[in-house]
Amino acid sequence: MVDADQTFVIVGGGLAGAKAAETLRAEGFTGRVILIGDERDHPYERPPLSKGYLLGKDDRDSVFVHEPAWYAQNDIELHLGQTVTAIDRAKKTVRLGDGTLIAYDKLLLATGAEPRRLDVPGTGLAGVHHLRRLAHAERLRGVLAALGRDNGHLVIAGAGWIGLEVAAAARTYGAEVTVVEPEPTPLHGVLGPELGQLFADLHAEHGVRFHFGARLTEITGQDGMVLAVRTDDGEEHPAHDVLAAIGAAPRTGLAEAAGLTLADRAHGGGIEVDASLRTSDPDIYAAGDVAAFPFADARLRVEHWANALNGGPAAARAMLGKDVTYDRVPYFFSDQYDLGMEYSGWAPPGSYDQVVIRGDAGKREFIAFWLSEGRVLAGMNVNVWDVTEHIQRLIQNGAPVDPDALANPATPLDSLVA
Repeated sequence: MVDADQTFVIVGGGLAGAKAAETLRAEGFTGRVILIGDERDHPYERPPLSKGYLLGKDDRDSVFVHEPAWYAQNDIELHLGQTVTAIDRAKKTVRLGDGTLIAYDKLLLATGAEPRRLDVPGTGLAGVHHLRRLAHAERLRGVLAALGRDNGHLVIAGAGWIGLEVAAAARTYGAEVTVVEPEPTPLHGVLGPELGQLFADLHAEHGVRFHFGARLTEITGQDGMVLAVRTDDGEEHPAHDVLAAIGAAPRTGLAEAAGLTLADRAHGGGIEVDASLRTSDPDIYAAGDVAAFPFADARLRVEHWANALNGGPAAARAMLGKDVTYDRVPYFFSDQYDLGMEYSGWAPPGSYDQVVIRGDAGKREFIAFWLSEGRVLAGMNVNVWDVTEHIQRLIQNGAPVDPDALANPATPLDSLVA
């Protein structure tokens, strides 16, 4: 039983941190809950930043996890716009940027990730953007609208999920878009060439130009403004603005300085946690983008909404002493033009030997499955709905499945789970 005089501190003002605070109160914890975030905004969800909010379909207030008044109503102490500079594990305190020391009984690190930066000349120009925070999305929303009005050019470095979602938003505004990507297809590391080409075709139909097999080497400008980008194959592309969408790095500096065990950077890095999301310190937990948890005989770090949504509450319950095993199948979704998709599982390059398509890929209404020796590692449903539960059960089951039955829409998916 947790004593009412205990203090639980949450470092990180995103979805994982907010849902952890919510869960602590929902589970009956009556001690102090202190949530520290380095942004001045209340905790918010990130998917709208590259989807509905960026497109102008959703208003600003729609992104927040809770109404601002909710925190006071639930006795959650907020320290917004504050950075945690150090953890003293021996004294069980965290130090804020203003020198304030806060003692904790249990500590949750939900510090998230930060966008990787382009390491090329010209990144200091005014028209170079990143997309991770609400302030970034606010700025980029205005930029895309202006580019659309003026027939301006946006160059996006990186054809991952963020790059493609922003490309779709930019084309919706009417901007010209060029995407520079070193791999031969978009999403190559996630979907492989088989499905990556589908997204290349989708965006090409909407007027996006791709430059594959190349990297940005320079952003040129004049009077502080972007004029063009150059790539390592000698090409030059006109640009009024540039978006760096080359991935994100887990924010592990605080944990590393405190001596917590980190996961191998070659495999995504992050703070190493056990199945209950506990770090190498028994009183410190980690959740969300920064946590590297056990999954499928490996260690996985997931930078998606569902991981924050579910990981924060799981960590909160573990902090309360409950028996927790965090083994959820990774899940994310994307909306681009008239294509909506959901992806469940984990199938990195080299892990699968077969891709099975169920439905009509030509009409972009299908489910794709990534298999290894007949076992389903991952599934992606494109414009096909209400199948995520079945896909995840196939993944969790781990038994071989007949590929022909898997490909046959007449065979119910739930009949294939042993």
